[in-house]
Amino acid sequence: MKQFTSVADVANFLPELIREAIQLKKAPFAYQHLGKNKVLGLVFMNPSLRTRLSTQRAAFHLGMQTIVVNADKDTWKMASGEGIVMDGEAAEHIKDAVAVMGQYCDILGVRSFAGLANKEEDYAEQTLNDFIRYAGVPVISLESATRHPLQSLADLITIEEYKKTPRPKVVLTWAPHPKALPQAVPNSFAEWMLAAGIDLTITHPEGYELNEQFTRGAKIVYDQRQAFKNADFIYAKNWSSYTHYGQILSRDRHWTVTTEKMALTNQAYFMHCLPVRRNVVVEDAVIDSQQSIVIPQAANRVWACQAVLKRMLESL
Repeated sequence: MKQFTSVADVANFLPELIREAIQLKKAPFAYQHLGKNKVLGLVFMNPSLRTRLSTQRAAFHLGMQTIVVNADKDTWKMASGEGIVMDGEAAEHIKDAVAVMGQYCDILGVRSFAGLANKEEDYAEQTLNDFIRYAGVPVISLESATRHPLQSLADLITIEEYKKTPRPKVVLTWAPHPKALPQAVPNSFAEWMLAAGIDLTITHPEGYELNEQFTRGAKIVYDQRQAFKNADFIYAKNWSSYTHYGQILSRDRHWTVTTEKMALTNQAYFMHCLPVRRNVVVEDAVIDSQQSIVIPQAANRVWACQAVLKRMLESL
């Protein structure tokens, strides 16, 4: 496997990858020989807690060394684009920087968020594509402007472990938030659930429709309580408007996930990618309940990443 940016990169062996990730929990160090004398470079252009730590832990299990770079603090300011005249603040072009990183590392991971100012620029994924184009080594998306594939793989692993029926009803619900957030997590979650054949319902206020590229095949319901009925998993997440790009159209607290709404479900498990705004996105009573699986979900980030790294190491 030469890159990991979306479910399309693993679609041909997705069930096998999920089983492999779950199996790695039982023997984390069984494949240390694969990563011996190999280096994983992790480039963060945005803050990170779970992605940073889980990826480093996964690499450790596989015997790899890691180099972590905070691009906003540790490197020269980088320019991108062809034919630009670099007479501004940027001291280095991304094509040069990434090519050099590829000389130092066997695999590169990069994390970059959407700017939420220009839809076309964000959805063109220039930063991620520059890494793929210039690195000369396999590239893992640690989250991009439009997708978060490691999170979505971990979500799918978690649902596989906790599901009580072969095809559970999973509900992705929009929830309020004080800031405008990208669509990467919900885009990716929808894409991965549908690829896995999950019964997916997405509920949100009008105006928060996601790009149909990611949601085609899901049920879209504008009544949150109706969507929650008989659900087996509730996945809460805020996102800003795609149509009115990057805008907050609503901060309606009636969309907060509450115990009263969870009572409408089939004793559903509660999921969230974290970090979460407590008592804005979800009530304490829900996220602290026995039905909350946000911590096991976060723990599965290690095994999701380890399964992906293992495949990449095997292809080197």
